[in-house]
Amino acid sequence: MSNLHNSTRLQGKKIAILATDGFEQSELLSPLSALLEAGADIEVVSIKEGQITGWNKDNWGEKVTVDKLAADANAADYDALLLPGGLFNPDSLRQNKDAKAFVDGFFGAEKNKPVAAICHAPWLLAEINKLRDKKVTSFPSIKSDLINAGAHWVDQEVCVDNGLVTSRSPADLDAFNAKFIEEILEGKHQAH
Repeated sequence: MSNLHNSTRLQGKKIAILATDGFEQSELLSPLSALLEAGADIEVVSIKEGQITGWNKDNWGEKVTVDKLAADANAADYDALLLPGGLFNPDSLRQNKDAKAFVDGFFGAEKNKPVAAICHAPWLLAEINKLRDKKVTSFPSIKSDLINAGAHWVDQEVCVDNGLVTSRSPADLDAFNAKFIEEILEGKHQAH
């Protein structure tokens, strides 16, 4: 967390993390830690109440408490969205109408807000047709899915296209977290 010495950079910013059981543990906990350290207010949004369980390498991992259901969450209440990966998590979310509607609310002509998606998470963005003509990266196994959704796929640790931040895997988390925070900060300067 070397570049996060200023713990108030994101003060007043509210970030949603959308996840469900099977999220890649490091891809939720590492950005969560970086965002909290930068002073952001975080809410975990899910498609189930109570707690969700992460996936850590090849087994179930830590539990995270859910703050709000996707059905009750409104993108207008948040400044940015984080989508952790994992295999089970985005696959479940992309089949849920409330999750898809919530994510869709972060995109649009005047309401384009920073969205960060890592690993398999861009699957959800492909599902709601938000990748057409976007430059993105992801876990290599879903490259064809993203290209078929109209994305221009690149193999690099972090990719930014108009507020959309994507990365390939947990190995890219430092760059991913730094770029996401940068995009949220730049969002402060956009006229509303």
